[in-house]
Amino acid sequence: MLDINKIREQFPILHQEVYNKPLVYFDNAATTQKPRQVIDALIRYYEKQNSNIHRGVHYLSQQATDAFEATRRQVQQFINAPNAHEIIFTRGTTESINLVASSFCKRFVQEGDEILISEMEHHSNLVPWQMACEDRKARLVVIPITATGELDMEVFPTLLNNRTKIVAVTHVSNTLGTINPVKEIIEIAHSQGIPVLIDGAQAVSHMRVDVQELGCDFYCFSGHKMYAPMGIGVLFGKEEFLNAMPPYQGGGEMIKTVSFSGTTFNELPFKFEAGTPNVGDVLGLGAAIDFMTATGIDEIAAHEQHLLEYATQRLTEAGGIRFIGTAKNKTGVVSFLINNIHPFDAGTILDKLGIALRTGHHCTQPIMDHYGIPGTMRASFAVYNTTQEIDIMIEGIARTKKMFGV
Repeated sequence: MLDINKIREQFPILHQEVYNKPLVYFDNAATTQKPRQVIDALIRYYEKQNSNIHRGVHYLSQQATDAFEATRRQVQQFINAPNAHEIIFTRGTTESINLVASSFCKRFVQEGDEILISEMEHHSNLVPWQMACEDRKARLVVIPITATGELDMEVFPTLLNNRTKIVAVTHVSNTLGTINPVKEIIEIAHSQGIPVLIDGAQAVSHMRVDVQELGCDFYCFSGHKMYAPMGIGVLFGKEEFLNAMPPYQGGGEMIKTVSFSGTTFNELPFKFEAGTPNVGDVLGLGAAIDFMTATGIDEIAAHEQHLLEYATQRLTEAGGIRFIGTAKNKTGVVSFLINNIHPFDAGTILDKLGIALRTGHHCTQPIMDHYGIPGTMRASFAVYNTTQEIDIMIEGIARTKKMFGV
């Protein structure tokens, strides 16, 4: 069993009041808070190591370079990637997906080809593929979802054909909490020779991820949703595809030789890391991985599952709650509506009570269209949350219902 109070002590931001109320932070699907060791890693870099990396012969540059590349190997081990050079540092999941959508499609997608995504995708795993389809004159095909918020796995195989060049789906829905059967999706796609990209932004902080076990060709995630700083992300890609794909951006580091007559590109991973990298936040990502590993990823998952079950039970008992997303296999996200109260209005009242929830469409407008609603209230949990905080949220919902006379 985790000592949640001890864990909470590591997060300075949690120990404050909002509108004279103790902060209850349930917006972890948008971004998680940062433990002291991550904050300290940033401070240590900028106070002791700050230097541009690679190519520098002086002491600080070598120290920063060694720490940066050690973190790349740490990420490799964290997701069990075969090789460190298959780990590309980006600004986040969004840039990772944009990189693949741009470079993969330039190399492998032609007019009349198809790209397959799902109805539950975050805009970051939808819009880049739309743009790629427009650029390559390809067609975007969508896997439908069921009334419970699960992928229709009977329809999925029927959408694959010899024109399908890539499948891009989320591991965990940021709105519904649904854990998709990505291993099955990958196996079905691979049986027809189709590569698969997985948006893992909502998965890496909630469960153990092993890209070799999954068999995916690309896996994307963001640091800031797993207790690391904002502005750092990861793209894992199989080297056979990364070697075949053209660079995403041009500039420093991604080159081997440059002349006015032409340029040759660097080897992996530097081919896709143009410009000065975000060294401090990469080191912060390493500290976040240390935190998660020391805490125990399986223990984190079990605690968050307990919170999910407790919140679902308490909300059901409260009455007047409509759940959006009732998949059998979920992680720590609850999306709901309170009677006929607009989610923005309810969220504003809860905010005044110190309770931070996310309201709106959560960058998944097609999901809202599917359910015919303007948006939802979303409570999303992390390792530092407690059942007592859920009780405070339930009390806040009761006050909200009373204010609206429902």
